[in-house]
Amino acid sequence: MIVAEDSALLRQGIVRLLTDAGFDVAAALGDARALPALVDLHRPDAVLLDIRMPPTHTDEGLRAAAAIRERHPGTGILLLSQYVETTDTVRELARDPRGFGYLLKERVADIDDLGSALKRVAAGESVLDPQVVARLLAAPRAPGPLDELTGREREVLGLMAEGRSNDAIARHLVIGAKTVETHVRNIFAKLALEADLHDHRRVRAVLTYLRA
Repeated sequence: MIVAEDSALLRQGIVRLLTDAGFDVAAALGDARALPALVDLHRPDAVLLDIRMPPTHTDEGLRAAAAIRERHPGTGILLLSQYVETTDTVRELARDPRGFGYLLKERVADIDDLGSALKRVAAGESVLDPQVVARLLAAPRAPGPLDELTGREREVLGLMAEGRSNDAIARHLVIGAKTVETHVRNIFAKLALEADLHDHRRVRAVLTYLRA
């Protein structure tokens, strides 16, 4: 695990939380420019990094993440942000959400949320902060395949985009696991996602969601 966060206090706090939770933190730094080289050296399962880092505090984290994904596509990337910033972040996610996540910094204090998100991206899953999903749902968009979904199916797809399993979706919505399975099948059918041995339908459904 590598942590990149320009705030020294927050960086130290994250490292302490992760270490206490059993994660092996190979390096921690405050400048994203050195990050790709450290990933080359340590080959971590996942990288946790802020979107806005020195020197301009705009999109250095995103550019570092793109460089890491190009050089080490199997490395999980978990982005952190102080605010909901969907434009550039979602553009990066929509390229391929596998092993890519985006959380608000307020989630860092909850080691269960943070640890779960890191494990998911390291395993190749996608994780989106619920507030980001809510912003995406509320954003104006052109007509598309999502219009075919019912309100409940959109809820289920949104929770899938957060990286939740069917069991977790069932608990969150207080419905049966079989009902969730039915909703997921309907989502795949309405989005015309045929079973494919070379492509995961769950990932493709989230891709459709993000690109919409």
